[in-house]
Amino acid sequence: MRSLPPMNSLRFFDSAARHLNLSLAAQELGVSHSAVSQQIRLLETWLGDKLFERHSEGVRLTAAGQDLQRVCQPAFDMLEQRLAQLRGRSASPQVVVGAPASLLSNWIIPRLEHFERDHPGLQVRLQTATDIALLERRVIDVLIVADEHRSPGIQALPLFRETVGPVCTPGLARRIHAPADVLGAPLLHTASRPAAWEHWARACGVTLDTRPPGREFDQLGHMLEAAAVGLGIGIAPRELVLADLRAGRLAAPLGFQETGGRFTLYARADAPDRVNDLLRGLKAQAPSD
Repeated sequence: MRSLPPMNSLRFFDSAARHLNLSLAAQELGVSHSAVSQQIRLLETWLGDKLFERHSEGVRLTAAGQDLQRVCQPAFDMLEQRLAQLRGRSASPQVVVGAPASLLSNWIIPRLEHFERDHPGLQVRLQTATDIALLERRVIDVLIVADEHRSPGIQALPLFRETVGPVCTPGLARRIHAPADVLGAPLLHTASRPAAWEHWARACGVTLDTRPPGREFDQLGHMLEAAAVGLGIGIAPRELVLADLRAGRLAAPLGFQETGGRFTLYARADAPDRVNDLLRGLKAQAPSD
């Protein structure tokens, strides 16, 4: 008899590990948030190790969780494809796209419908990811990040330049006319880009003392929500706040400055045609430099 944990707990773990969000996993699986938590606890008890680190803004994989995901994801992918063949049909070709959660929510998801309309039958699966190693290990097919990577066997396709700027409520924006004016309110930060304020100030050609640190959030989306309800001034890339700016939820009183960074599409050099089709489709929708 195989020494395996309950298969349902592995299925729930696979979904939670891909999304790094138990609520999104629950939506995908059609169950409650508590059901996902229960299955994760069951698997952790069976393993005798923690798989997720829980904190106020969400969850992240522990070292044990990362190890298990490296095994689970390709195993479930292979099982899905083989079962589809046994049922007499081919599995839908799939491309797994990894990117920071903020980029997935604010830039990629709004553009998926256009791509899928032009490529019927191709399934795009999204996964929160920032680690180039996931691409090298074939856990994902495409990685989109603002960080620069040089790795053998990995192709890089520039997407768009990163421009960042302060964002806040329209009411607060009316009181901001110069970079120094942002110090009149708490500054909001994201843990993933702790130096964003310093980069913006340098691009403006000014020196800003951004202390005290104000509030820090793990995800850009949470920081933008805090800015939208008036808890302070956030700092964000232009392309990721366009929808909020157009809706009037946020304003960018000082515009946006180039940081010298660039969002880039990464894929393996031997990527199949369906991956290259996605790269070209996303590139076509990116703003021109």
